[in-house]
Amino acid sequence: MTRAADIDVRPITEAELAGWHRAVNTGFLREPTLSEEQLAARDPWFVPGRLLGAFDRDRCVATFRSFDQRLTTVGGTAVPSDAITNVTVSPTHRRRGLLSRMMERDLTAAKERGDAVATLIAAEYPIYGRYGFGPATTMAEWTIDVPRTGLDPRWSGPEDGGRIDLIDAPDVRKLGPELHERLRRTQPGAVSRDDLWWQLTTGAVRFFNTFKEPHYAVYRSQSGEVEGMVAYTSDDHWGDGKQPLNTATVKWLIGVTPAAERALWQYLCSIDWITTVKTGWRAPDDLLPHFLPDPRAARITSQADWMWVRILDVVRAMEARTYAGAGSVVLDVVDGGGRYRLEAAADGTGACAATTDTADLGITLSDLATLWLGDESAVRLAALGRVREERAGAARVADALLRTSRRPWCPDLF
Repeated sequence: MTRAADIDVRPITEAELAGWHRAVNTGFLREPTLSEEQLAARDPWFVPGRLLGAFDRDRCVATFRSFDQRLTTVGGTAVPSDAITNVTVSPTHRRRGLLSRMMERDLTAAKERGDAVATLIAAEYPIYGRYGFGPATTMAEWTIDVPRTGLDPRWSGPEDGGRIDLIDAPDVRKLGPELHERLRRTQPGAVSRDDLWWQLTTGAVRFFNTFKEPHYAVYRSQSGEVEGMVAYTSDDHWGDGKQPLNTATVKWLIGVTPAAERALWQYLCSIDWITTVKTGWRAPDDLLPHFLPDPRAARITSQADWMWVRILDVVRAMEARTYAGAGSVVLDVVDGGGRYRLEAAADGTGACAATTDTADLGITLSDLATLWLGDESAVRLAALGRVREERAGAARVADALLRTSRRPWCPDLF
């Protein structure tokens, strides 16, 4: 067995991209070898210094990639983020500290670039807490039993004067980016999408042979403005007596107004032969069930942690977001290099600075990240023993400042 010290962890060269992808696919249990066409499609991924590999002699045995991202905080400010993905360690090389070496290298570079936070979608829960990441958003998936919804099966369009139009992939690439930006600017937890994202979602660039072209529809308000868009696929399933039992599966749905969301969900439930709608990843407090006359027709079939955050700059991260009211709390970040006073003003702005004042709450970076976007409660974390109250009632004070009226949501997998 090769000693851990003899395994070379470093940025890969462009010539090593095929071997790096082979290691990625091995880790994610995909077919290992990529075709020349698939490799060419991944060329935009290669940014010097942002793809790390661990090499045992000439074979890549662990992988790590990061890229630039903008993450929306509470109040709408976007902060620069180090988005982490493609993290694997081959089964032959586990327990040798390879992930720790790659993570340390990447986070050090992210801090030097000036990123405020790092983000990732965790494939496995137990891995990333030890690197200071905490689950900051949650996702839920609903399955809608269409016949039970109580919706009018003769529905032919929105009652608010808007309209639903079918569109094609070029229209999505034209209209989608601006629409998503409107959502991202107002949705805490949402992240930026680059041009490659839109090419992948519409099949202009294909990483895998399994791409199935979706159907696309937009909602236009009475004024003609695009306020919503959906991509969905469908199967072909028929029951006894030639009864349709088809499922529409939502790939993604953007709505910048409740009217747009309502109209798009109603459209999906009105498609001939569709008896089930699977919603894809939605916010845990999504309005969807209550758009239906019978909310029980939409049942949660999956709910879990989603985007994890690691705060790289405590002061910058805490000052980037807004707060529910005036107040202050002193946080002793036990693994984050110090103690900080967070002071929130009545106008919602916050100031954060290092202090030597007596701490109100003892907290780890991981749990601070969990509280940062407003989805978790400091009182709950204190009950779990993860937050330590140094002053009685401090957790309630923190909740009054940090909690949000709607839950954060990250619509994306990356």
